[in-house]
Amino acid sequence: MKKDTNTHRTKINWHKEVRLLPGYLIVMAWLAFTVVMLVWIIGASLSTSAEIYKGEIFKFASGFHFENYVDAWNVQNVSVFFGNSLLYSVVSCFGVLAISAPAAYVLSRWKFTGGKALRIGLVIAMSVPIIMIIMPIYSLSVQWGVKGRVLLVALYIMMRVPYTTIYLLDFFSTLSRSYEEAAYLDGCSAPKTFLKIMLPLVQPAVITVTIFNFMSVWNEFFMALIFTSSEAMAPVGVGLLNIINAMKYTGRLGGMFAAVIIVFLPTFLLYIFMSEKIISGVTGGGVKG
Repeated sequence: MKKDTNTHRTKINWHKEVRLLPGYLIVMAWLAFTVVMLVWIIGASLSTSAEIYKGEIFKFASGFHFENYVDAWNVQNVSVFFGNSLLYSVVSCFGVLAISAPAAYVLSRWKFTGGKALRIGLVIAMSVPIIMIIMPIYSLSVQWGVKGRVLLVALYIMMRVPYTTIYLLDFFSTLSRSYEEAAYLDGCSAPKTFLKIMLPLVQPAVITVTIFNFMSVWNEFFMALIFTSSEAMAPVGVGLLNIINAMKYTGRLGGMFAAVIIVFLPTFLLYIFMSEKIISGVTGGGVKG
C-alpha cells in the first residue's frame, strides 16, 4: 500500500490578512524603532564621549571601549543599584506569592461571608493610581518612623498583591475538584493539598505572574524616588537618574549608556529565555475539570 504523502495545507484568508495589515505595519514599525534604538545605545556604550557628541559611534575609530562597562559598574555605582533592585525584586516576588497564592486558592474554592466583597476590593485596589495614595503613605511612614529597604519592599508587595491574587484566582477556579477529593480521601490536610497538588497545577500561571512582578518592581521608579533616602539603597531607576545628573559634571556619556545596557539586561534575558512560559501562562487557564 502506498502511503498518502499529501499534506493538508490551511488556506490563507487573504481578506482577513488585509484587514489586519495596518496592525502588522504598526507592530513592524515599532519593532524596527526599538531595534534601531537598542543598537544605537549598544554602539554608544562602546564609544567615547567625543565620538558620541560627533555622531560617529559606529565608526569605532578608537576601537571598542569595554572599559565603559567597568566604569559604570564600579565608578558610577551601578553594582550598588543593580544589587538593590535584585534584592527588592526577588524578595517582593516571594512575598507577593506567599500572600496571593493561598488567598487566590481560598477565594476560588470556598464560599464564605465577605468573599465576594474581598474580590471586589481587590479589583478596586488594582484601579487606584499610585499617585493618589503615595503622599498619605509617605506621611504615615514618617509618623511611624518606618523607612529604608523594609518599607520599600513592603510597599512593592502590597502594590502587587491585588493583581497577582486576581490573576491566580482565575486559574485556580478552572481546576477540577476531583484532585482535592482524592487528596482528602488519602488523608491530606487542606494546606498540604494546596502545596503538594493544587499549586503545582497552576505552575505556568505562577511563573508568568512572578515574571511580571519581577519586571514591575525592577522597572519601578516613582516610589523608589520618594522612599529611598540615600544612594546606597537606590534601585536602578533612581540610580540611572543620578548617573544622568552626574553627566553635567563628569561627561562620561559612554559609561552612562553602558549603565543603561546593564540595567536593561535582566528583563531582556527574562523575555528571551522565559517567553514560552509567559505565553503559556497568559493563554492557559489551568486544568479544566
